[in-house]
Amino acid sequence: MGKILLRIGERLKEIRNSRQLTLDDVAKITGVSKPMLGQIERGQSSPTINTLWKIATGLKIPLSFFCKQEEADFQVVGLEDIEQITEENGGMKAYLVFPFDPLRNVEVFFLELEAQVSHPSEPQRRGVEKYIFVTEGTLMVIIGGEEVVLTSEQSLRFRADVAHVYYNSSEDQCTFYDMIFYPNE
Repeated sequence: MGKILLRIGERLKEIRNSRQLTLDDVAKITGVSKPMLGQIERGQSSPTINTLWKIATGLKIPLSFFCKQEEADFQVVGLEDIEQITEENGGMKAYLVFPFDPLRNVEVFFLELEAQVSHPSEPQRRGVEKYIFVTEGTLMVIIGGEEVVLTSEQSLRFRADVAHVYYNSSEDQCTFYDMIFYPNE
């Protein structure tokens, strides 16, 4: 987890400096406190996914910008090669399979939700779409209060500029891919 914390901090500082923003400026536009932002930049704090979403949304950048690495002509990825981000007391694990690609405006995550675990997701900026592909188990996605239930090998596309929740109401683990498409700006 140490490498990813340093990378997140370096990326935050990089975007802040490139836009000539102070920590105070970033705190105002993201809703994340200045001390927390400073700790993240120094690699001294492990931000939650929700904190990273607030920062990414406020700065209008994709979440995966914080984890981006050098790119090759092609890439084969296995979960064992990816550092996981854990939320919901270990009940949710997120793997950044393919970081944000500026040519296609897309990033891809693989998620594992344990039984009876839910994970709320903040609304993304206007025009963002998510594509969900369930690989195992049953996933309920609550989009702006409407419930959609997906089972293995089913998919869902939705506008992600509204609050939404991923919920595994079953007694078995649920796994799914989450592709996020960002609008051109």
